[in-house]
Amino acid sequence: MTTKQIDYCIELARTLNFSRAAENLFVSQPTFSYQIRLLEEEIGFAVFERSGKGATLTPAGSQFVGFLSNMREDLKRAIEQGQNFSAKYRDSISINLMVRQAVYFLPEAIRLFAQSHPDVQITPQFRYESNMDGFLKHESDIVFTLKEMTRQIPGIVVHDLFESHIYLIAPRDDPLAEKNLITESDLYGRTIMVGGGSPPALRAVQHRLIASGNIEYFNSADHDTTLTNVASGRGVCLAPGFLNDHSGQFAWIPFDCEESFSCVLCTHKEDRRGSLNDFIDLLCGLYREAVAFPL
Repeated sequence: MTTKQIDYCIELARTLNFSRAAENLFVSQPTFSYQIRLLEEEIGFAVFERSGKGATLTPAGSQFVGFLSNMREDLKRAIEQGQNFSAKYRDSISINLMVRQAVYFLPEAIRLFAQSHPDVQITPQFRYESNMDGFLKHESDIVFTLKEMTRQIPGIVVHDLFESHIYLIAPRDDPLAEKNLITESDLYGRTIMVGGGSPPALRAVQHRLIASGNIEYFNSADHDTTLTNVASGRGVCLAPGFLNDHSGQFAWIPFDCEESFSCVLCTHKEDRRGSLNDFIDLLCGLYREAVAFPL
């Protein structure tokens, strides 16, 4: 199957008319029809049903074209990235993050790194679920994760980045937003949102609060859903400081507890590139210098 045949198939699925699809792609109708037939012979099933009125997708064809469309977009992005890379860079370093705000100083690190390594590209990748799994499959060069996730994993190097604490997230007009520190008793009579993939340390705090019998709760699917619920006044929540985007939309107030999160970067032990070590040192240095920055 060629990229040309993929394009022909997608266009015919869009127009459901052989003549119009061929015209849109600047080829003759016989050539267009021949390529569609070759594609169907290769995959072993009919994508289209022909009629005097044009074409319709078969049930199998409808599913197939959906996959083709996604694959074509991925291929397009890969080509564009390759063109960008070949024009300017000689090397690339990818860093995998669960969410954009997790490494607040990443944009600054990329900017400073470009000054000393203009021919090395830094590529952020975002994958909340299984981001450690992707790194272990060598889909990225660096991964941001929690130290507890790195125990007994061979072949990696763990770089300490920062310690992140637990905060209460509340609307800025909430009376709790006026406090400098939130204690358990401050939440009595309130509703907190729990769940949504909370790390073990946060789950421990949530369970302790719920066990008091003085706090209502309900489950929230993920962090974005939780923030939407906070904004709508349905409740408040506890969250790791590394999720704070510092936009000012919500009040983030430190919560009085011993639990915290050791945030780290991991690299592959066999990856000894000097540019990779330089970037890690730069990023870790930015956090060491930001001693008063809330995390």
